[in-house]
Amino acid sequence: MRAHFAILVVIAAVSTGDLLRGPRRLAAAAPVGQAATATPSGISIEEQIIAKEREELDALKTGETDRFAGLLAEDAVFVDAHGSADKEEVVKNTADFRLSEYSMEDVRFVPLSVRSGLIIYKNTEKGVSHGREFNAVVYVSALWILRDGKWVCLFSQETAAR
Repeated sequence: MRAHFAILVVIAAVSTGDLLRGPRRLAAAAPVGQAATATPSGISIEEQIIAKEREELDALKTGETDRFAGLLAEDAVFVDAHGSADKEEVVKNTADFRLSEYSMEDVRFVPLSVRSGLIIYKNTEKGVSHGREFNAVVYVSALWILRDGKWVCLFSQETAAR
């Protein structure tokens, strides 16, 4: 229940945050129902967000902590079985974390606004965490938002698969 509440709070914050920041110029107004997927570059928001999520995972695979940190919003919140963590905690914990393999499966996309979207997927992963090898299957949800022309992850949650 706490996780569902957290997701609702983050979604509300994104929607409200867009309004509180005042008007921003958007490249083009899209027809109703396409607002969150139409972009001037021709690359859908869904494709951009999925690419950013893969870039984040690839940074964990190559050990590029700075690159990983650069993909997170300053006010990012991550949730897993240990509870919630802010960006600083997550980046600190990933210093001793390395993926050797990952596989994003059953990727789903939920558009939230013209500058944000939620992806949900199953991730099968292998790696080393704090000196110990691991194999895991987790369900991931990640909320991405476009801020100052850059996609950043604002919220992510991992739930271990049973």
